[in-house]
Amino acid sequence: MVREARANRSSFLKVKCPDCDNEQTIFSKASTTVKCVVCGRDLATPSGGKANLKAEIISEFK
Repeated sequence: MVREARANRSSFLKVKCPDCDNEQTIFSKASTTVKCVVCGRDLATPSGGKANLKAEIISEFK
């Protein structure tokens, strides 16, 4: 039962860059800084757990 609860803690997120409106898929627990592939703006920064998002979440994939 504990394994089932822990398995659903992370997911992939589809986010939209606030500068260029590019849509990109990132991991919710990113361990490195995630940059937009088009303009280079930081979309997420690591925080030791879930990443600090600096972009708008469009959808979540579990």
